[in-house]
Amino acid sequence: MKYIIMADGKGTRWGMYKDIPKHLIKINGETLLGRTVRLINEMDEEADVIITSHNPEYEFEGAKRYEPLNNHLEIDRFTEELIEDDICFLYGDTFYREDDLKQIIASDVEDLLFFGNERSIIAIKVKDGDLFKSHVDNVRNLFLAGKIEKCVGWQVYQSFLNLPFGIKKIDKKYVFMDQGSQDFNSPEDYEKNKDIYG
Repeated sequence: MKYIIMADGKGTRWGMYKDIPKHLIKINGETLLGRTVRLINEMDEEADVIITSHNPEYEFEGAKRYEPLNNHLEIDRFTEELIEDDICFLYGDTFYREDDLKQIIASDVEDLLFFGNERSIIAIKVKDGDLFKSHVDNVRNLFLAGKIEKCVGWQVYQSFLNLPFGIKKIDKKYVFMDQGSQDFNSPEDYEKNKDIYG
């Protein structure tokens, strides 16, 4: 399977805390991004791992770095030219508990399957690339037309299930993960959790 680790965000909330991009913070002596690449390759021997980033520091053994053609809106992190059947989008600023990542990799998907908790979506598996692209495009168009306030993974989930926008409601096609996987969007996220992760 192809795994796309999205790491081309602007990091405005992180603000180069500790003088490093959030994807390169160290957890138990290993960078967040490097750890995710390593675990994917250990758990799936046939993995094809792509890191989407314009930052040349994001070169890791076991992955290829790809510079997206378009990255203006948050929804653009789902690099449109890479969307195809049988791919998995992962977030470069997320610490994945090993059991959570194993479940993500092992889960079968009929069309689209979302993973996360009530706060964050941490992965999206895509069986039908055209279907996923249609919902990404729908969210982008609604946002640009001023009809929705945000355009991230939650809105793609809401578009896919025809749920109301603006309310984080978990319904079907969502695997709730309570093992402690955590995204790091701000210095507060890191400081609050650094003792847990070492």
